[in-house]
Amino acid sequence: MKTSRRARRMQRHYGRMHRPGGLNLVSLMDIFTILVFFLMVSSSDVKVMQNTADVPLPESTAEKDAEESMMVQVIGQSILVQGREVARVDGIETGDTTIGGLAEELAWVRERRGDVPEQGHEVTIMAARSTDYRLLRKIMQTCIDEDFRRVRLAVESTREVSSG
Repeated sequence: MKTSRRARRMQRHYGRMHRPGGLNLVSLMDIFTILVFFLMVSSSDVKVMQNTADVPLPESTAEKDAEESMMVQVIGQSILVQGREVARVDGIETGDTTIGGLAEELAWVRERRGDVPEQGHEVTIMAARSTDYRLLRKIMQTCIDEDFRRVRLAVESTREVSSG
């Protein structure tokens, strides 16, 4: 059976209109490339210290931004180095001037780093503003005894960040 010219033309038209559509990935890849580039550029400016919600930091008005260094945290009854518990506050005796587990961890880190700079290694201590000063003094003394003499205390900045 022969089909008419008009019927063939209608079949071609119907076939073109009801063909499954393809997905144009070129535009999508362009957008993701720009997004990745933006994230890489913008993330290099930000210095983020690992903080936990349970450590309310004291406030500071210092103008200089923090630098990254090894982190010693006091969270509850735990003393952590780089997020790993090394000592318990309730295990520290009143007469102790240094903290045993912390001293061992700092000595291990110092040995892995090799030569000690003249001014000593850097360490940042993060503790809640309600932390007992005697405990902070013991932590600082332990750090100094293990050649981590550039001691910083983590604080919250009260100055406003300008977006410019």
